Amino acid sequence: MKNVFLFAGLLLIGAYVISCKPEATEASTAGDAVASSGMTKEDSIKRGEYLSLIMGCNDCHTPKVMTDKGPAPDMNRLLSGHPADEALPAITDKKMIGPGQWVLFTLGQTSATGPWGTSFSANLTPDDTGLGAWTFQNFEEAIRHGKFKGIDGGRMIMPPMPWQNYAAINDEDLQNLWAYLRSIKPVKNVVPAYIPPSQG
Repeated sequence: MKNVFLFAGLLLIGAYVISCKPEATEASTAGDAVASSGMTKEDSIKRGEYLSLIMGCNDCHTPKVMTDKGPAPDMNRLLSGHPADEALPAITDKKMIGPGQWVLFTLGQTSATGPWGTSFSANLTPDDTGLGAWTFQNFEEAIRHGKFKGIDGGRMIMPPMPWQNYAAINDEDLQNLWAYLRSIKPVKNVVPAYIPPSQG
């Protein structure tokens, strides 16, 4: 009989301990997943930097400087998007951007004009003009579902952003990429708004 009471007591203590365990919050999921993978914060950032390089993020999101070997990323404006003060030239021959024709890029490759209109690469730095106010959930929505600013129900991200290719990224690498983007130098740069084709 004594053993029965002892066993029942242990069950009650176990149930109490389990019920007191804090649940993971939505805000902590990104950091928790990286921590559970055994990576340090530094390892996660390093992996994210590697991913940003092989995914070609600099190709469109970092303004360029001209060198004797052609355009090169301006590391002072790393991943800060299309420069706010860079005006686009007028397109005089509209046939060049009609269906089945041409896509026009600026020299820095931070803006593209095509049948969809004119799109500008986003500021990916942690400044308030970039990803500063974003949550990891916004970032995931943008990468996995192509939603502008990661807003569910908002407009789609315009070409040439290849979000469809990035949508299959695994959870851990998405979190590593986010950790890296949160670690880089904030650059204040308000990227121009998308211009629909009817307004171009």
